[in-house]
Amino acid sequence: MKKIGVVGSINMDMTVMAERIPLKGETLKGENLRYIPGGKGANQAVAMAKLGAEVEMFGCVGDDDAGQKLVANLRDVGVETGSIRTVPQVPTGLAIITTGEKDNTIIVVAGANDCVDIAYVESVRKRILGCELILLQNEIPQETIAYLISLCRTNGVKVLLNPGPARPISPELIEQLTYITPNEHEAAILFGQERSFEELMMQYPEKLVITQGSRGVSTCLKTGALLHIPARKANVVDTTGAGDTLNGAFAAAIIRGYSMEKALLYANTAASLSTEKHGAQGGMPTDKEVRQALSGDS
Repeated sequence: MKKIGVVGSINMDMTVMAERIPLKGETLKGENLRYIPGGKGANQAVAMAKLGAEVEMFGCVGDDDAGQKLVANLRDVGVETGSIRTVPQVPTGLAIITTGEKDNTIIVVAGANDCVDIAYVESVRKRILGCELILLQNEIPQETIAYLISLCRTNGVKVLLNPGPARPISPELIEQLTYITPNEHEAAILFGQERSFEELMMQYPEKLVITQGSRGVSTCLKTGALLHIPARKANVVDTTGAGDTLNGAFAAAIIRGYSMEKALLYANTAASLSTEKHGAQGGMPTDKEVRQALSGDS
């Protein structure tokens, strides 16, 4: 089985519910405080492991209880964790999420995720280059991402960049990527608004994949034909982690040799299924569940 590597963030999400988002200087009563494994990198690794892919996680956690729990959680779902570094005297990454009136505020403390630097990459270089495909996101330092893209390109390793949170990236780096998967908001930041999404996808056939939430996902095939996979109808309970599920499922499908159309259909279906359960990682489907949904047996 071909291995996929994820170099990215490992966070503990601390969520609390309130009657509404507090105003500046205001104190409100909160309830239902939960600590949930998160981070875009870890989420995508879990999504692929639950779909049966061979996955190794590369990243950093702090020498605290949260770090131990997050590594154990990854290991429990089948992600290889031997290359995760525990950084002394640095806290594990944390996202503080307040929800109320169907809205939320999020504060992210990078913590040990900022230690995923070039020196760390060099320390696990051999294992990274032993992967068929590397997944990246923008929750680790930008210089690390640029270094990894060039390193993988030089050594024949495919790279998928999920550019969230959105920040600019040079055209030279985009050329070195195998796949880039922004949502519409991220695509506008990456490429500007002068050209339509259709024009952009035609410039980067089967490289640029634009996700559109409830409207599905689109790309341009190498034949020049635009491909749009509409969203599967779902009984939506919680959309948290749907984008990470889509990226993980797309990577897992590509590694299995699926065509672009089949891979995006598989990924779109997995993302849809993930919205029918609560939680990011908890709602992620298995390969069997995705296949049943695709065949109409669910």
